[in-house]
Amino acid sequence: MTLLTVLLQAANAGGLGTMGAALGIGLAAIGAGYGIGKIGGSAMDGIARQPESAPDIRMNMIISAALIEGVALFAVVVCGFIL
Repeated sequence: MTLLTVLLQAANAGGLGTMGAALGIGLAAIGAGYGIGKIGGSAMDGIARQPESAPDIRMNMIISAALIEGVALFAVVVCGFIL
């Protein structure tokens, strides 16, 4: 019974939850920026090596960037709801 009371009081305090949500928003933004930058760099390397496959590489790059951006937006929204 005592452990449950302590856990409920910690959950209602809100300080750590707010800090965790803010940290989650920052990590989601940094992770998305890193992932999209890595995709862009790799796509440019691939296009430089095989220019004839540029349309296929470009299409895959855009789809991958959109998926990463969608996951990052979802993470930011979930962390925003926690705030």
